[in-house]
Amino acid sequence: MAKNRLCMVGAGRVGRLHTRSIIERVGAHAEVVAICDPNQQTATELAADYGIELVCSSLEEALERQTYDGVVITTPTFTHRALALTALEAGLHVHLEKPMAMNLLECEEISAAAKLAGVALQLGFMRRFDRDFIGAAELLRSGEVGAPMIIKSLTHGPGLPPPWANDIRTSNGMIAEVNSHDLDTVSWFADSEPVDIHARVANFKGPDRGVFTQNFYDTLLATVTFESGAIASIAGVCPADYGYDSRVEVTCTKGMVEVGQTGPGGLASIVAGASQRGEAVFRSWRDRFAEAYVSEMVEFVAAIDGAPVRVGAVEGTRAVALVLAGTLSILENRTVRLTEVAAPSFVPSWQAAGKPGA
Repeated sequence: MAKNRLCMVGAGRVGRLHTRSIIERVGAHAEVVAICDPNQQTATELAADYGIELVCSSLEEALERQTYDGVVITTPTFTHRALALTALEAGLHVHLEKPMAMNLLECEEISAAAKLAGVALQLGFMRRFDRDFIGAAELLRSGEVGAPMIIKSLTHGPGLPPPWANDIRTSNGMIAEVNSHDLDTVSWFADSEPVDIHARVANFKGPDRGVFTQNFYDTLLATVTFESGAIASIAGVCPADYGYDSRVEVTCTKGMVEVGQTGPGGLASIVAGASQRGEAVFRSWRDRFAEAYVSEMVEFVAAIDGAPVRVGAVEGTRAVALVLAGTLSILENRTVRLTEVAAPSFVPSWQAAGKPGA
């Protein structure tokens, strides 16, 4: 059986991670045959490290020069729509990193294109591929611990995101770039549709780190209510200098489910990377979810061959809706219902301000 031919779009940290996973762990079934990135130095370095011959500055160029079965898109959020549509219209299967897109119109266009092409569209919510998170979801579905009542989810990142991600006009801010994972997780664990969200933010470290972008924040706390009656809280900090932190606690009618620790052995307290017990803390998302990222590529290749997609357009669109409602809540300091941002008349005003020429 011939190997699936993949094009890696984006040669940054996630692109490098997925390239390594495919070559080292899925090599019997797939191969990366092209690297695309407008930064030719970054693309050339990645290609050289893994013996990939074709380096292109754009997906269009790559499509002109070779044929593929699928693409893996790891570029900034504001590029997702155009790249995904180009790949889907070419009939290629797509793995698209989160967030799915900038707004619901873009999500709708991507979803429609995938359906029309009849191909797999997988979203990069790596928690969905993590053994412990999957186990928690299965336990919650079993009814053994009862129905979820309160879900507390957090993601704290160790460093500042790239400049484009600091600007809500080009990224929707930290609620999208960091806490999309939490928004997806609380919906997944609640097994219910979100009704509304209220988010509050603060900026503790921006000025000291040289970030003066309008509406930048490094600290977020949001609450989400669900149709089931469950209530979720989401906490985000970026940068959190002590390391990478991703944890969830679900209190149910018959018990409690907890996922994640601050390090392989857990920590009692943390100050600037050290703990009272001296145990290691996860330094990066690459460490915490190492096997989950491999599983993403394993399942994407399987989806190309006809297997079902674990997480796709429905989940990606839901998370973007929560991002938009959360951002509107931040800007207007109020609780925002999801129906407000789902209305056809809703246009994210902060994104319009960020368009070229605006």
